[in-house]
Amino acid sequence: MCATVKRIGLVSTRFAGTDGVSLETFKWIQVLERNRYECFAFAGELETPAEHSFLEPLAHFSHPEILALHESLFGHRRRSPEVSRRIQEIKDYLKSRLYEFTRQYELDLLIPENVLAIPMHVPLGMAVTEFLAETGMPCIAHHHDFSWERDRFIINCVDDYLLYAFPPALRNIRHVVINTAASRQLSYRRGISNVIIPNVFDFEIQPKCRGDRCKALREEIGLDDGDLFVLQPTRIVPRKQIERAIDLVALMKLKKPWLVISHESGDEGDLYVARILEYAERTGVKLIFIGDRVGGEHALGSRHERPFSIDDVYLAADLVTYPSGYEGFGNAFLEAVYFKRPLVVNRYSTFVEDIEPKGFDVVSFEGFVTDRVARQVEAILEPDRLSEAVEKNYELGRAFFSYETLEERLLHLIGSL
Repeated sequence: MCATVKRIGLVSTRFAGTDGVSLETFKWIQVLERNRYECFAFAGELETPAEHSFLEPLAHFSHPEILALHESLFGHRRRSPEVSRRIQEIKDYLKSRLYEFTRQYELDLLIPENVLAIPMHVPLGMAVTEFLAETGMPCIAHHHDFSWERDRFIINCVDDYLLYAFPPALRNIRHVVINTAASRQLSYRRGISNVIIPNVFDFEIQPKCRGDRCKALREEIGLDDGDLFVLQPTRIVPRKQIERAIDLVALMKLKKPWLVISHESGDEGDLYVARILEYAERTGVKLIFIGDRVGGEHALGSRHERPFSIDDVYLAADLVTYPSGYEGFGNAFLEAVYFKRPLVVNRYSTFVEDIEPKGFDVVSFEGFVTDRVARQVEAILEPDRLSEAVEKNYELGRAFFSYETLEERLLHLIGSL
């Protein structure tokens, strides 16, 4: 443990639910706390223990004022003086709250979680940047995805703010990215050196069998014992390409051609939900949405009151579909590996570069699903083939994407501050 760092503050728009940033932050907290660091959270929505939480509603990207501001910043080339003034006012207010957060918990280190990478909340990123510039506090900025990775941020009227805060090039910040491509782009676009720490899972703790919870979930959905539970374990946003999972279910000609979607809509509107509902109806597939009944297993303190956890969902599933066109890393991939579930994966770029070379035994496809892919899925579901594949994948996950991988790299970073 670094002698000068004992109390760590994590900052984001939310630490709640089953989004990738929240789930990955919980893993960092677990690793830090088992190494005797104390962790505290600042966000607009929190499921962290109350005594370690600093709630600031205006920090949430879905706060009505922040949503309205966001709409005026992207998709436009110019901004008004009034918009600039309001950005500065919100930035100053949030910065004052960060000072209060730091004083209240006597923090030694700040870990911004994605708020200095993707501009979902421009004033918050600016506030964190200015706070770090003024205090010189040591910082490890954990970047999950950047603005240049999303088409919806290309047209904007805040390039000046994006250049200085997303991410900032300050001497007291160590930058962490989650894949090789992001590392290259951050160096190329901003001249910022960085460290790659992939997403991880605690493979040293075997998944627990919860037969009663799994049975209850299957019954609530309407699946009988012989029915195949096909799981799409992602948010409902266009880059997840859920149409490909629908195609797969249709091609498998199941007795109940159903696709279960475990997460709620994301931060990109409701048009895509309508799109996949229409597509599923045309292909004869029934979509089962259970996001409103599922919370994170740990959920940064298990404060959710939903009847099922994401762990229950994986343990109840027979097959996991992961047809994303783009992923920063692939939390759901690791989760399926951990819960020993067979996977169908679109060969998205990070999978090709950072995951596939490790040798995972999955059914993969290039951009679209064919009848051949459906037959490969049927083959991997055969008991002997299934057991061999999931056990091999679990051991590879343990070797390359474990808590021990995170621990080694993160503690080294803290020790170098």
